[in-house]
Amino acid sequence: MTTPTLQIDVHLTGADLRRELAEDVREGLGHVPKELPPRWFYDERGSQLFDEITRLPEYYLTRREREILALRAPELAALTGAETLVELGSGTSEKTRLLLDALRDEGRLRRFVPVDVSEPTLRAAAESVASDYPGLEVHGVVGDLHRHLSLLPPGGRRLVALLGSTIGNLLPAERARFLAGLRRALAPGEWLLVGADLVKDEARLLAAYDDAAGVTAQFNRNVLAVVNRELGGEFDLDAFAHVARWDAEGERMELLLRSLREQLVAVRDLGTVAEFAAGEEMRTEWSAKFRRETVEAELGKAGFTPVRWWTDDAGDFGAALARAGAGEGDGW
Repeated sequence: MTTPTLQIDVHLTGADLRRELAEDVREGLGHVPKELPPRWFYDERGSQLFDEITRLPEYYLTRREREILALRAPELAALTGAETLVELGSGTSEKTRLLLDALRDEGRLRRFVPVDVSEPTLRAAAESVASDYPGLEVHGVVGDLHRHLSLLPPGGRRLVALLGSTIGNLLPAERARFLAGLRRALAPGEWLLVGADLVKDEARLLAAYDDAAGVTAQFNRNVLAVVNRELGGEFDLDAFAHVARWDAEGERMELLLRSLREQLVAVRDLGTVAEFAAGEEMRTEWSAKFRRETVEAELGKAGFTPVRWWTDDAGDFGAALARAGAGEGDGW
């Protein structure tokens, strides 16, 4: 039996995360309007709730992206000839196995590099993949997608995957900086696969982000539980209502928490008290919805050449395959 090959690089510790959380909460509660970045949803409880969300009938995104990967992974493997698969924001790496299987069947796969901010989540996923794919080198990276891209392990032709429409959680200027940084981290000719949720009927979007079972509402309020636990916050979760809203002009979904009453909320470790008016809303997530031309333009501006564009049969979700280095792609 082949012994799994596993290595983990830690560039982001628990202390680092707590410091960054403190900075984000201090800045966000002082912002007008108030906001908390969506990255803080994903503690252990938040990750469990999100896993539940992906299985809800209203939440089409995961099923549609899986449909694309199941159908197109062999084509993708043949096109890229990738030896290393890098997954940014890897989480449990469940869907990624479709790519791993296709690359392995193509006969070139040598290494898998999952990247995530959560060391426990990353270690569990990396160990599972190492066990299930004998002979595959698994080199996990605990790091931030904005600050540690240059520290991705080099070597082998790399395919970087950013799945789940994670790209949509970044505002346009943030996406531009992220894609430019990723392009600098890759050698000419290396590959990028981006999953992107597409603009569609408002009613379907609202249902996906405000499900009948109330799981998304629990997920949204869980960010307050994170602040309470990590920073001595005194948020009453029942004093905030979950709000999902479609911003037609910005073509993005927004999640907010609406204060149900006038209240003062202390965050002891920050030595601060936040004042909420009755009905005041605090933004906790934004999720851009894309059009093909938008994805093409943003990738091109960052120095990637689009090569393939795939959607599911219903046209709900898109996947763009692009190559680093202008002029090296086949065109759409």
